[in-house]
Amino acid sequence: MEVKNLEPQELWNNFANLNAVPRASKKEEKVIEFMVNYGNSLGLETIQDKTGNVVIRKAATAGMENRQAVIMQSHLDMVHQKNGDSNFDFATQGIEMFVDGDWVRAKGTTLGADNGIGVATIMAILASSTIAHPAIEALFTIDEETGMTGAKELDPANLSGTILLNLDTEEDDELTIGCAGGIDTNSIYHYKQIPAAKDHQAYQITIKGLVGGHSGMDIHKGRANANKLMNRLFYAGLKAVDLQLSTVDGGSLRNAIPRESKAVVNVPANQKDTFLAFIADFSAILKEEYQSIEAGLSISAEETTLPEHGMDKADFQKIVNAIYAIPNGVFRMSPDIADLVEASSNLARVIIKGGEFVTQSLQRSSVESTKDDVANAVGAALANMGCDVSRSGDYPGWKPNADSDILRLMTALYKTTFHSEPNVNACHAGLECGILGAHLPGMDMISFGPTIHGAHSPDECVKISSVQKYWSYLLKVLQEIPVKK
Repeated sequence: MEVKNLEPQELWNNFANLNAVPRASKKEEKVIEFMVNYGNSLGLETIQDKTGNVVIRKAATAGMENRQAVIMQSHLDMVHQKNGDSNFDFATQGIEMFVDGDWVRAKGTTLGADNGIGVATIMAILASSTIAHPAIEALFTIDEETGMTGAKELDPANLSGTILLNLDTEEDDELTIGCAGGIDTNSIYHYKQIPAAKDHQAYQITIKGLVGGHSGMDIHKGRANANKLMNRLFYAGLKAVDLQLSTVDGGSLRNAIPRESKAVVNVPANQKDTFLAFIADFSAILKEEYQSIEAGLSISAEETTLPEHGMDKADFQKIVNAIYAIPNGVFRMSPDIADLVEASSNLARVIIKGGEFVTQSLQRSSVESTKDDVANAVGAALANMGCDVSRSGDYPGWKPNADSDILRLMTALYKTTFHSEPNVNACHAGLECGILGAHLPGMDMISFGPTIHGAHSPDECVKISSVQKYWSYLLKVLQEIPVKK
């Protein structure tokens, strides 16, 4: 109720209702049903395509019939991520939200403001009897966060609008006119398990407390990657003691900077003191390096039950060398757009268990050739040690159009409304606009939204005053949509 009482109430009520519905990527059945029921409850034409995307049509308000039809688009799914000590069940519980000053946050989980605020905004426009607007085609896509399946498999026959407003940008002074494409690089390597040495003590090493964040929008901020830190620990640990590896479970989602990694290692009983001293020293080094960025960084080693199997040291060294060689973070800055990351890579997942070494990483670039280049670099490091490497989830970027009519309109409105210049840019995230534009040639597209921090992490929050600013701006944009060509 605390959130539902915020202004504009019609938007926040929709957001609260939406956040009561489980909506993990690839598990959107309940939220699709929720949205279909919503459209039908308003008496509006509601279509669910074979992929699961939902289109709801609303006629223009009186006097706006001659304006261009607008596609308002957001994605239904959200990143489900929680802190390691949280008992929250995304499958059965609604997001637990609270107001913190000028921010709305969630208790120990992602908030779902990405892209739930956009969805709630469109719902409010559809339900309103007082807001002036042209004909609206509300497009709610699925699976944006883990493959952009909804956008890729969109049926364009359900849409006839000529302007697309994507409500998925995360700074309220930005007008986004371009974005990065992406591709997943995955690998698997089968190693021979050997018996764990009986005269060894097993330890669970835990790296946690990292900031994490969006692997596109936050990749340039120098935040630590838990998978790379754990590998660095192994590299140094192999020089300090006779280390045997049993298991690793690092990272969580393909599009989030890894915040945590856990590993079980086996150490000769007579080297326990040396090992623990090494952990303390290594932890101090990393905390010194990251003191201004990763204040919550924690590295611990706790005794645990000796597992049955470990990994041969030769395989262990090969894996460590391969992960060390994988590029991670910013690969190249754009030579054409100031401060824009052109290409990057994020080592999202490292799993070692039961004779298999598995990695998952996501490469992004606004240029197709450098996207391929960084994916090649990642794949080569893994192939060199004998991994089977594959690619999946390839999607294109969105080439900026500085001569866009909707850009000119929204820039002018921003200036007159807020008495300042908007930040017109391209972003290093994978917006759906690039894919949608391929389905809808000639579509005039732009992306904007309220200020959201910490997307894809439990630190995610949305600024209340920014939502109010964005809402008032959107209403003016809808009023000024140009006449049909």
